[in-house]
Amino acid sequence: MDKHQAFLDTLDTLGRTFAAKAVEHDAGDAFIGGNLADLKEAGLLASLIPTELGGMGIPHSVLCRGLRQLARHCGSTALTFSMHLHLTAFLTYNHLQGKPTRPLLERIVRDKVVLVSTGANDWLVSNGQVAKAEGGYRVTARKSFASGSPAGDILMTSAPYLDPVEGWQVLHFPVPFTAEGVRVLEDWKTLGMRGTGSNSISLDGVFVPEASISMRRPRGTYHPAFMIITTLACPLIASVYVGVAEAAAELGREQARRRPFETGTPILLGEMENLLTTAQLAADSMAVLANDYGFVPNIDLASRILVRKTLAVNSALAAAEKAMEASGGGGFYRRSGLERMVRDLHAGQFHPLSEKRQQNLTGRLALGMDPVEVAEYPKEG
Repeated sequence: MDKHQAFLDTLDTLGRTFAAKAVEHDAGDAFIGGNLADLKEAGLLASLIPTELGGMGIPHSVLCRGLRQLARHCGSTALTFSMHLHLTAFLTYNHLQGKPTRPLLERIVRDKVVLVSTGANDWLVSNGQVAKAEGGYRVTARKSFASGSPAGDILMTSAPYLDPVEGWQVLHFPVPFTAEGVRVLEDWKTLGMRGTGSNSISLDGVFVPEASISMRRPRGTYHPAFMIITTLACPLIASVYVGVAEAAAELGREQARRRPFETGTPILLGEMENLLTTAQLAADSMAVLANDYGFVPNIDLASRILVRKTLAVNSALAAAEKAMEASGGGGFYRRSGLERMVRDLHAGQFHPLSEKRQQNLTGRLALGMDPVEVAEYPKEG
């Protein structure tokens, strides 16, 4: 059997077991920790890591297909998995470019490390306070949307620092969840994607060694690193939402078939199919643009990816809502599973960039302007 098909089959088999627990996780705001443990046990945390480093070497485009497939069974599991995967994709890309990310990639393989990101809510400015300390820094902050946090091993985060020479900087760094001062707040009580465990993380004077600083950038400006992470992360994340929409559409079709002659049902399904196809085409196009790491980072490519992200998540949500409407009310009941999928799809709008921020960036580029307006920050802390 083809290696890639075997990988997809493994995800589908696991997904079918996850589907049976999706209602329970949603109803109880329960983290999908057991599902993540199954993915870890199967070695799938290293899916994107090259084989020469001990990973599975699955292409980025194949992972997009796999996440879409997994999301049809359990959106929360697929989204949590994608949050870890997009970080390993970024590390892998940098490794292929000759950057020193090999030790961390090998550790992920060896120790089955779960990476957790806080980048979604930090974006260009980041938040928190950083004080210089002997040999490094002390960081105090509250970081939100840390998907997978109950099972996290390493937090990949950032914080702003007023450098006495360079001015305002944003420092990027990893923090072990076992570090003193790190606390998971268990505040993930939400409309949808309830199983992702995307809790806020409290950093209370956490020590970050100077050697752990992986990147410094001017605060509030668009850094080239975002061109890479956008191109790699958005296709993976959007694939999850398209997969949820595909499952919702199937439920909508099933329920609509019970009332085929009711006025408007065929039109509603036609609208649903158009919206779903738009989401699918946008997600497919994103994977093509990412080209299995064979892309040259640039702001125009990042903008094209972000436009497609907006189209994918908006159309996925709209398709699921049409499925709900076509169900004639049956989908409104929790027992249908459809209402959970609609709720889950609302989370798509909060991944960077949100629609209006994306439109602003894309519009500024169309006018020949910088992608973002650079804010002025006070010279004192």
